This record gives sequence, C-alpha cells and structure tokens, in this order.
Amino acid sequence: MSRLAVSIKTQSLTLRVDTRAYGAKLLNLRDSRAIVPPPTEPMPERRLQAENLHLWRGDRHVLRGVRLCVNSGECLQITGGNGAGKTTLLRTLSGLMYPEEGTITWGGENIRRDLQAFHADLAYIGHEPPLKPDLTAEENLRYWVGVRRKLATHDMNRELGRLGADQWGNRPIRTLSAGQKRRVALAGLLLIAAPLWLLDEPTTNLDAEGQRLVGTLIEEHLARGGLAVAAIHHELTISPAVIRRLELSSK
Repeated sequence: MSRLAVSIKTQSLTLRVDTRAYGAKLLNLRDSRAIVPPPTEPMPERRLQAENLHLWRGDRHVLRGVRLCVNSGECLQITGGNGAGKTTLLRTLSGLMYPEEGTITWGGENIRRDLQAFHADLAYIGHEPPLKPDLTAEENLRYWVGVRRKLATHDMNRELGRLGADQWGNRPIRTLSAGQKRRVALAGLLLIAAPLWLLDEPTTNLDAEGQRLVGTLIEEHLARGGLAVAAIHHELTISPAVIRRLELSSK
C-alpha cells in the first residue's frame, strides 16, 4: 500500500491590534470587543467639516445648505427653535442620516468612505440617554463602553463618582430620575474616550450644578484636543475663545 504523504503548511497568526488611540469601535454593536486602553496623551489634530448639506423629511426641507467646520480644541454650539433641525443635523453629522446633497469630512476624508473608522472616533448622545431600563447603571456602562474597549472597574467607579452617580450605580435605570440617567450617560461619554463628541441637549434635566459640570467636561475635552458639536439652548460655561455658534432657522 502506498503511503500518502500529506504536506501540512503552518502559518503563524498575528493578532491585529487597533492602534488608534481613541474610541476603538463602531457606533453599532456588531463588532467584537476592542482591546484599546483609554487615552492618556493629547489627541491628534482633527477637523469635522460639512459642505452644502441639504436634507428633506418628507416634503419638508429641514437642512438648507448647512456649512460648518470644527477643529481640534473647538466646540460648535447649534441653536435654533423647535423644528429647526438641530437633532437632524447631529444625526446627519454622525452618519445615521443621509443628506440628499452635500458632504461631510473627518480628517479630510469623506465619512462615507470608511464609516467604521469614523464611528470609532465618535461618541454620540441623543436627547434620550442610550441606557437600557432593566440594567443597572454599572451594567449599562459595562455593555455600552465594553463593546468598544476594555473597561476597568476603577475607571468606571471614578467617572460615576465624578458625575455624582456612584450612589445609584447598582440600581436599575428605570428607577432613576431623568437627571440621574443623564449623569450616567455623561459618565459613559467620558469612558468611551472618543475625540469627537456629538451631543443633543446634554444638560437636559440637570440642575444648575450639573449644567456647569457639563461645561467643565466639554472644556477639558477641548483642552485635550477633542472636538464637540452640541445642540443646546442656554449658554455653555466655557471660554468664548473655543466656542462658536451655528443658528438654524425653522423657516
């Protein structure tokens, strides 16, 4: 009987680690867990730019030729009355809505060219905190942040404490007040550690002290080289030198 010689070729496998320093994963949750640690160094220079954005909702022309540019270390405050398109603009900038006309670039590249890479650099908090009601505050953060990077317990406890939310970390979200939920969501924003923040009314349901704290968090983010775009009605307590405003019209 002839012997069948089988040649087996071995190949070494190299674990590919995402070397991007900030917010390693996509907005949606289909990707596997990242292994990138939180940032400890200043963020690289970035720019978010939108040119000639037009978007319709049914027969309503919501965004009409919107142009904006936000650089590292800057915050753009979006203002306007109800129905002016503030939330629509934020969702469009995040890549969750598609404009009929216009382009959005991040670091000089169209966000549609590599939406996954763009979402890895982005933290978006809508008007309603992205928290599951039947999970505790801590469980929500482990899930929400954990799908993007490894989350150490001491990091989570530190940010919950800073936001004054450590006292209810083990309570289900459905038992918390609207202001308490907002503080948990802001702790998640810090833990994700993305360079670009898109915030829809981040001070909603917060008392005066909480509103001032939001201003402090944004200012610290900008000082590290981050960017922020926030739809907010009242004045932010941050330096006028780093904030610009874009007013949308509902007409």
